[in-house]
Parts: sequence; structure tokens; C-alpha cells
Amino acid sequence: MLAARCLLRAWRSCSSAPRPTAGPAAALSVRAALAVRSPGGERVKVQGWIRSVRSQKEVLFLHVNDGSSLENLQVVADSSFASRDLAFGSSVEVHGQLVPSPSKKQNVELKAEKIEVVGNCDAKTFPFKYKERYPLEYLRQFPHLRCRTNVQGAILRVRSEATAAIHSFFKESGFVHIHTPIITSNDCEGAGELFQVEPSSKMQVPEENFFNVPAFLTVSGQLHLEVMSGAFTQVFTFGPTFRAENSQSRRHLAEFYMVEAEISFVESLQDLMKVMEGLFKTTTMTVLSNCPEDVELCHRFIAPGQKDRLEHMLKNNFLIISYTEAVEILKRASQNFTFPPEWGADLHTEHEKYLVKHCGNVPVFVVNYPLTLKPFYMRDNGDGPPPTVAAVDLLVPGVGELFGGSLREERPHFLKQQLARLGLTETYQWYLDLRRFGSVPHGGFGMGFERYLQCILGVDNIKDVIPFPRFTHSCLL
Repeated sequence: MLAARCLLRAWRSCSSAPRPTAGPAAALSVRAALAVRSPGGERVKVQGWIRSVRSQKEVLFLHVNDGSSLENLQVVADSSFASRDLAFGSSVEVHGQLVPSPSKKQNVELKAEKIEVVGNCDAKTFPFKYKERYPLEYLRQFPHLRCRTNVQGAILRVRSEATAAIHSFFKESGFVHIHTPIITSNDCEGAGELFQVEPSSKMQVPEENFFNVPAFLTVSGQLHLEVMSGAFTQVFTFGPTFRAENSQSRRHLAEFYMVEAEISFVESLQDLMKVMEGLFKTTTMTVLSNCPEDVELCHRFIAPGQKDRLEHMLKNNFLIISYTEAVEILKRASQNFTFPPEWGADLHTEHEKYLVKHCGNVPVFVVNYPLTLKPFYMRDNGDGPPPTVAAVDLLVPGVGELFGGSLREERPHFLKQQLARLGLTETYQWYLDLRRFGSVPHGGFGMGFERYLQCILGVDNIKDVIPFPRFTHSCLL
């Protein structure tokens, strides 16, 4: 009650002052308004959506948010504004003065001179209610509205900050950003999980392809980056990729984003792993520094304990084990796996998560996989039998595989053998040309961006860290 009376006295004292009329109001975001430390009655304009409305005698309090901040801006208005349609979810434009707030909950508040309702909201049928906390599964039913909730707003701001941090890391490390094509004629991964691209209208000659060859949505920009690595020593791309996987798992999507890099004159996996670890830690530290409230919201309400787990990952060096060592660890495990571990078989998610736990919940690099498990472009280690290739996967707590990379096979005779074995010599003649004209030892990696967000925020389902999830039997909007 004492706090309420203080607010009422402050409002009355402000109301008695004459309202300035000269000069246009400066447009400010909520974030910028909240950052004003010593408000002196500056006239400003704020646009956003109402998050709460409450009235107290002659004073009306609104919380307004425009998506720029987790924190709301408090708007204090005369009770005469109560006749307006000021409902939860309505969009408004508020003109007024920034003044010090008598409340300890905020440094500044906006004393309203004018409130314009831009768009009404039917609060009774709106699927979200003020102060209600909804499970992420429930929010997933409303892809067109869920961005208006605190938790989705926080996740999307983290996503934006992480995107900028990744670009900054590569720029500061001397990488050139390359836009690789979304429509391509190759299957980089060789798994055959492709979406074929065809025109919606029937062509005059149905037997002809629009591009004269079959075209697909890209599964990876790697091969195009390898082309560029013949002219630039360090390149990267960051864009959408597509997999036609018939999966409803918590870590797969039909459309997702990949961060991929290619580095020339690299002759060891250790050099690649340094960049991978540096990318993860630098990006994460930047996000934690720039979005502390958003990250804290996720750690507090979605994944309690994730803060400590993330700090543990950041302060420890990532471990390195071979694929052979990984299989031996799995065979000695007391846990019963759905897929029994065997040398020569791929590692499944259950194996990856066990390995990370076995290694003390520190991210772990698994290196040197069997040649038969990996695509044609990975460099033969020259060991065996059975032979292995210079491949590396980074496994992280809670997610499993996050990064995948390798040294590329730059030796023409080895590459020809691999392509011939797979019947791909004619298709990849251009790839062989890269080895004929000034090739160098090189390697690269890819990181699933949505899995990265799952890892740092502790979000269990990948569908909750992307604005509009695409997966089998679901393409809403």
C-alpha cells in the first residue's frame, strides 16, 4: 500500500506540471527507453504491444513491450485513458515524457500524454493470458502467435544475437562470407534425403528438367565452399539447408540452418578442432554477455541446472577420443543400448549422449571414423585394414552431435578410387578438376545452428528454437 501511495503522489506531482507542446517526440524502442539512466522529462514516442493493464484510483498502469527487451516499459496514464480499448495484446503508440520511476522495479517510466490504440486485441479469445506460463508444446500449436510470449521472444532474441556473434567470429578470424546456392544439383552427404525442385506449372516437354539436370534443395554448402577454398584460404557460409528425413525426433527438422567453414592449407584435424571449439566458446560468451536476461529466463523456467552445465562446458577444454576408443567405451558400458555398439557401425544418439556423460559432461571430439561410414570426400588416413578417414564429430551434452567435419581428400588418385567405387566419377568430374588445378590440403566443418541453440539454452525440442519449424507432415504458414 505504501508503494502504491508513493506512485500516486508521484503521478499527481507530474500531472500538475504543464505539458510541453514544442518539438517532436523522439521515437525510442523499449530497450532504449529502459537504458536511460537519468530521465529528465524527455518527450518520446514508444510503439509496442500491451502486456498488462491495471488501474489504481486516478492512475492507469500499462506494461508495453516491442520485442527489443525481455523487460517491459511501464506507462503511467491518467484514468481518463481507461475508456480506451487498452486490452492485453493490443498494439499502441504512446507519446509522453520519460521520468524517474518511484518504484524500485524500474529506473524509468513513461508518463503518457497521448495513447493511440493502433490495433485492438480480443483478449477473451487470444490463446495466451497475462502471467500464464505455457509449455513449449502448447505454444507450438500457434506458430503465428507464439513469438508474442516471453519465452519465445527470449529464444528468438538469443537466436538473433548468436547469428551476429557467429558472423563476428568469422570476420574477426579473417574468413570471407560466401553465399552458397539453395538450389543445387549435388547431394553432398550422399544420403539421398533430398527435396527435388520442379516448377509448379507444367512445362511444354514434361520429360525436360527446368535446369536440364535434376535439381534439389541443398543439404550442405560444403562442396561450393570447397570451390571457393581454391581462391580464398578461409571461407564460411550460414544459411538454410534441407533434409527429407521422415523423422519426428526432438533434434531433426526438414529445414534448418547450418554454419559451415572451409580452411585451406590445413593438414591436421587438430587445426580444425581449434576453430570449432573457438567458435562454440566465443559465440556462447558473446550471447551470455549480450542477452543475460533472455538466457536466464530459459535456464530458470525451461532447463534448471543448464547454467551450471554450460559454465562447465565453457571453462574446460574439449576432450578428444578416437572412434575406436568410443566403441570400446560403449561396449564396456553397463547400459543396454537399443543399437548394440559395433566397430564399423554408426554412432546413434544414445551412444553420443552416453559418451559425453562418460567424459564428465564436457564436449568431446570423436575422430577417425571407418572409411565406409563417411562420404567420398573425406581424407583416407592410410591405416587399416580396415581403413579410417580423418573425420571428426563434436558431441555435446543434451544434444549429441553438434559439429561434423573432416580433412578433404586432395590427392587425385585416392579421390578417383572413391568416386569409381561409388559410381560417381562422371557426376563429380568438376570436383576432380579442383584437384588438377592448384589444389591444397584443406578441411572444414558444419554446425547445426538449431542444435547449438538447444545446447546453450537447454531446450529439449529443436522445433522450439526456430521461428517456423518444418518437419514431416507439418508445414504451417
